[in-house]
Amino acid sequence: MRWQGGRRSGNVEDRRGMGPGLVGGGIGTVVIALIAMFLGVDPRVVLQNQPAAPTNTQPTGKPGAAPTDSMGAFVSVILGSTEDVWTRVLPAEAGQQYQAPKLRIFDRATPTACGTGQTAMGPFYCPLDRAVYIDLSFYRDLKEQLGAPGDFAQAYVIAHEVGHHVQNLLGISDQVHEAEQRASKTEANALSVRLELQADCFAGVWGNQIPKDGPVALESGDVEEALNAATAIGDDRLQQQSQGRVVPESFTHGTSAQRVRWFRRGFESGDIKNCDTFNAPTL
Repeated sequence: MRWQGGRRSGNVEDRRGMGPGLVGGGIGTVVIALIAMFLGVDPRVVLQNQPAAPTNTQPTGKPGAAPTDSMGAFVSVILGSTEDVWTRVLPAEAGQQYQAPKLRIFDRATPTACGTGQTAMGPFYCPLDRAVYIDLSFYRDLKEQLGAPGDFAQAYVIAHEVGHHVQNLLGISDQVHEAEQRASKTEANALSVRLELQADCFAGVWGNQIPKDGPVALESGDVEEALNAATAIGDDRLQQQSQGRVVPESFTHGTSAQRVRWFRRGFESGDIKNCDTFNAPTL
């Protein structure tokens, strides 16, 4: 993926080194992150009432500072690309102006409007403060633990979370959340699957709408990287890896095949109207 000359978003905040942080990590944290990130985490529920994290007594970050390192620059450019695409696409397709989210980089733990966000949860979107949160160490886990390397695989993670922001702006997230409160656990899981697959489809729409000749552009093999990442984070694949068996009624994000299918659908059409997972007879 070509990105080095792209516009950096001004909506990225670097909270690394500020604390509070969590001590530890390793494979246990990775397994929790894999489950939490793509198996139905709703920050409004999961982040509440988290145990207090040990604090870092020597914070070095500056609140709201823009990142200056290479990976910070990468996520800033990717977020800038999503801003450019959705600012153009959302009014044209949905008749609504796009309001860009914040993206906050942290390490170990950080306060959010949804509660305390932690590295072990993986990247997530908090609808209450309209912000995406990511500990960049997840990208190492994405490559080494999930076998999904590549810059476009990393960009797909951000685009998926921005997809949730688009759903929030359109009122879809609230509708689903309200319906989940009235539903059985199995029914709520099924609604979550459709919400997540739509976010995958929106990520595909973003990929399609990236200008072919702009400073941010796709290169040969990039789509395969995203499809590989979508395959790696399917509910069936993660459950098989983490617990040795698959429980379809507990799926909250969709199978590997479904995630690939809906990302591809958005990418091939570039049209959010083709991302209506809620009225699709089959996923």
